[in-house]
Amino acid sequence: MATSIFTPNYPLKPSSSICVNTSPNPSKFATYIIKPRPRTTRINVLAAIASLSDPFVLQIAETLEDSLSSASPPLPLQKLREASSQSLLSTPWPSRKDEPFRFTDTSFIKLSHIQPIQFPPQSTNFLGVSTDTHLPNLVIVDGFLIDSLSQFPQLPNGAFVGTLSNLNSEAIMNRVSEFMSNFEGDLFWSLNGVGTPDLVLVYVPEGCRVESPLHLRYCSVSGGDSESKNLPISNPRVLVVVEKGGEIDIVEEYVGVEGEKCYWANSVTEVVIGEGGKVSHSYLQSQSMNAAHIKWTSVRQESASTYELVEVSTGGKLSRHNLHVQQVGPDTVTELSTFHLSSSDQTQDLHSKLVLDHPRGVSRQLHKCIVAHSLGQAVFDGNVKVNRYAQQTDAGQLTRSLLLEPRATVNVKPNLQIIANDVKCSHGAAISDLEENQLFYFQARGVDLATARRALIFSFGSEVIERLPHSFLRKKVENHIKQLLDPAVKGFK
Repeated sequence: MATSIFTPNYPLKPSSSICVNTSPNPSKFATYIIKPRPRTTRINVLAAIASLSDPFVLQIAETLEDSLSSASPPLPLQKLREASSQSLLSTPWPSRKDEPFRFTDTSFIKLSHIQPIQFPPQSTNFLGVSTDTHLPNLVIVDGFLIDSLSQFPQLPNGAFVGTLSNLNSEAIMNRVSEFMSNFEGDLFWSLNGVGTPDLVLVYVPEGCRVESPLHLRYCSVSGGDSESKNLPISNPRVLVVVEKGGEIDIVEEYVGVEGEKCYWANSVTEVVIGEGGKVSHSYLQSQSMNAAHIKWTSVRQESASTYELVEVSTGGKLSRHNLHVQQVGPDTVTELSTFHLSSSDQTQDLHSKLVLDHPRGVSRQLHKCIVAHSLGQAVFDGNVKVNRYAQQTDAGQLTRSLLLEPRATVNVKPNLQIIANDVKCSHGAAISDLEENQLFYFQARGVDLATARRALIFSFGSEVIERLPHSFLRKKVENHIKQLLDPAVKGFK
């Protein structure tokens, strides 16, 4: 789609203006009013605005807008869409020349035929979504919350779980509006803001502890085959607001329910934790091996709050998790534990950023990954920034990668930026195959080499998996990882 510019064929008067459109449909996406200036200056301004727009990005944005319901959205959602549309006017599609994507190739998405999923599935009988769950759950299919498949929890007074369009509390609506558009992510964050059909809200009032964990189950049903190049896109978005002293346990699970279809799950989760609040967050990702899975998690922690994340990611041809945590008060605790497995010709990417601005903050980050395929790739870019007033900070970061094939690739970039002068900070990185002394230990006790490798490989990620707060989740993840790694172990000579 070429960028079009409307230029009047009459002289401009001091009170007149011209419209600059970055879309062939002037009423749909964006129109700018440019005040009259001298001719040369005016032409330069028009050229500058046109050059900032990426036609491919605008085409996706327009397609997403066209797929939305014509009904007026709630004010916070409208605010989000407008801010996201504005940012897309000057956001190009990322390339390997951009530092955040230097090791991550997104051409798989760009070369596909991207189709927004306009409606939830008409029938839920054939979805293959399991109703066997140990927790109250919300089922989000292709970005739409399906009430008939969900088991809503019993909530304390003042708490709310559901879509923003079903929220009747003006006070909560105003509270939600405070957090819309306060954080600016990348292109994929903005595309989600433009294309999300509704916002799923989890609201915990002050001093409230939600006893039962909440299971958010994201299911991708629509999809194309690899030959057709069709790539349906869904844009689920969740906002978790925990007020002062509140507590909740969230489990996010992403699955594809029918074979190895091609689709793009472009998801955003925002978490706001008030003073003294606590959020335990488990994130499991086992999408189709032909899918694109791009996830944004943005966390804002106020003083004396705690955020704990345990992530296990095994699916997706391209899987990228952008994790941004900001401590906006003292005595704040952040614990991040992630395990990535690349068992096929896939890319597993984690880009994390933790910003500490106040005294006595504590953060711990452990990242582990296994690349078990010759064309597999893992990426870790972890940034911990300790600003000037974050004195007496205690921050630690460790990444360990296990390469099981000679041509397997891992790119790690641990980054610790310290401006404060009274801190205790450390970070480390290790990349290797299994250590020879570990294998020798097993062999010296009569264990054959293949069995020794199997035991060490399966136990590599257990340090992260054991941190999952629920036993049924741990068992499910362990069985799934063993199935994925079994061919790699059997293929060892």
